[in-house]
Amino acid sequence: QVQLVESGGGLVQAGGSLSVSCAASGRTFSIYGMGWFRQAPGKEREFVAYITWISSGTAYADSVKGRFTISRDNARNTVYLQMNSLKPEDTAVYYCAATKSGSTWSLAASYAYWGQGTQVTVSS
Repeated sequence: QVQLVESGGGLVQAGGSLSVSCAASGRTFSIYGMGWFRQAPGKEREFVAYITWISSGTAYADSVKGRFTISRDNARNTVYLQMNSLKPEDTAVYYCAATKSGSTWSLAASYAYWGQGTQVTVSS
């Protein structure tokens, strides 16, 4: 089992920046990659960003490309999501997730482990 705990988030004005982090514990050796997803009220959970655990390959949703940066610190078993130039439409609960597979990383169903989520609110 892998346990994931998010931290960070909060309230920021449009154009501002926030960072969220996700600490992994347990059987972290089984992790192939980590992803960030978000879910706004009344909407489906959507892919935000992905990073492989070893090689640091990354991928982003078009909606956040150029504004968000995903990174990881293997020594701390922690993944970060730096969010810049935030927009009101970025408001959502942000979840980190861990997958044991390297395929279909943009699909929530590919992830076996999830954190509890952290709220990010961007005011206009």
